[in-house]
Amino acid sequence: MTREDFNFLFHTYFEEVRRYVFYRSGNEEVATDIAQDTFLRLWEKREEIRLETVKGLLLKIASDRYITKYHKEKLAFNFFNTFVPREHAPTPEDQLNYEELKKAYEEALKSMPEKQRVVFLMNRVDELKYREIAEQLGLSVKAIEKRMSQALEHLKQQLKDQLTNIVLLILNSCFFRRLKH
Repeated sequence: MTREDFNFLFHTYFEEVRRYVFYRSGNEEVATDIAQDTFLRLWEKREEIRLETVKGLLLKIASDRYITKYHKEKLAFNFFNTFVPREHAPTPEDQLNYEELKKAYEEALKSMPEKQRVVFLMNRVDELKYREIAEQLGLSVKAIEKRMSQALEHLKQQLKDQLTNIVLLILNSCFFRRLKH
């Protein structure tokens, strides 16, 4: 890719990439930073770029950058940051079980291979369907299914020691919900 090609691509797609990230992040500064970083990465890979597929590549790079820098940090643990057991105040034991489970989940996500983690977060946090993830990442639906299966297996293996805490949280929540009715 020549400098002229890059300039053309920048002027043609920068706003679209920025809007794409803004839509996902809701933050204009983050969107602008990631769009700029996306084009920097494009320039770094200029020898490998095929101009026919550059738009999809730009969106994939932007998506990966967003997930890596912000999405993973801010939204992956949204469940844990907003979870409040319904219908009753948590006991100290519930709170301890919850904190242990949260820590184990965070560690399991950190240790998950990035390709699996990206697919897992896009599906579970962004609530994207496999087809949508496949389109954004430029992969087949089968590849997404395989990565998701691997991600879930990774979590299962990493969290198997926390099974007791998970069951206690669920049972305790259900028990108190029934008492209210």
